[in-house]
Amino acid sequence: MSLDTTDRKILSALQKNGRVSNADLSEKVNLSPSACHRRVQRLELEGYIRNYVALLDARKMNVPTTVFVEITLQGQAEEGLDAFEKAVARIPDVLECHLMAGTADYLLKVVAENTEDFARIHRQYLSRLPGVAQMQSSFALRTVFKTTALPV
Repeated sequence: MSLDTTDRKILSALQKNGRVSNADLSEKVNLSPSACHRRVQRLELEGYIRNYVALLDARKMNVPTTVFVEITLQGQAEEGLDAFEKAVARIPDVLECHLMAGTADYLLKVVAENTEDFARIHRQYLSRLPGVAQMQSSFALRTVFKTTALPV
């Protein structure tokens, strides 16, 4: 199914505020509340809306340090990639893991309290990941902007 203008307005509004009431959402997109509710249900059913979440403040959660870790594996065999991906998925401090094209095989986004906490994460988890040949960590100095919203 393709998205029309109203669907896109609904998705845009929900990305900004997933807790918006159906009444307020229907007003924003110029639909009756029942028609708006049906559209949201359809967007959920068809998988455009995967989930609703609360976005937490990293500073208040005491993990204000973001580290990007580039990892190069010893080989590209399927079983090696699978073993690495299963192991990295179990590390609680890793927010994202991306298989990359380019110089590194994987790029991880890791959160930590500070550099000492990252050293603990590195020692306890990252250094024990299977098949790793090389690892390079880069600390984010400041987040210029950050969004979870996809362009609609």
